Amino acid sequence: MIRRTSFLLAFSVYVCICRAKDTDNLYDVCPTDTTHKKVFINGYPCRNPAEITASDFKSSTLSKEGDTDNFQRSSTTLVTAAEFAGLNTLGLSVARTDLDIDGVVIPHAHPRASEMMFVGKGVVKAGFIDTKRQVFEKTLKEGDVFIVPRGLLHYTLNSGFELATVYSVLSSQNPGLLSISDAMFAPVFSDPMKELTKKLFSRSMFGMNQMKNVTLFR
Repeated sequence: MIRRTSFLLAFSVYVCICRAKDTDNLYDVCPTDTTHKKVFINGYPCRNPAEITASDFKSSTLSKEGDTDNFQRSSTTLVTAAEFAGLNTLGLSVARTDLDIDGVVIPHAHPRASEMMFVGKGVVKAGFIDTKRQVFEKTLKEGDVFIVPRGLLHYTLNSGFELATVYSVLSSQNPGLLSISDAMFAPVFSDPMKELTKKLFSRSMFGMNQMKNVTLFR
């Protein structure tokens, strides 16, 4: 009896670990029902099947070029199930990144999704940093694909002489976004963040020396 209970417990833990992703769809389709904004569940409620149309599965949001007239000279448009009803329960979201000449997308991470990048135009460098501080970077041309594992810091920059466009598919309908710069340099600093920022700047020279130990894989 004890062995059986231990096996069932271990099996349950294994199943939970294997299913640590967006839940599987129990229906053929489940477009987001935007009328229930006060209902809090892990995802979005489904629309009445009688009201589902083909328009729920089309979006033209990524057909528009983003505004790159900013300090980073880049623009990223992320479309999740909140904006594109047909994505609900499918475990997917999509994005478009436009990079002007010398444009850059600063290091950030998606805690709930891996990302597959497809270069639609131009030449870019894309890379990610693993937990051993190893940098994996490649130069990508039109038609190239690059994969970023879930939760790892990654970045993109324009290394060509024209506007570059990158399309992405992410493995979650709500991938999340964690940006170091946004966390550290927000307009309103909390007291702990002020103290942390002060210490980081005071050790900047030490950090620059440590960068010499970073391994770059091409």
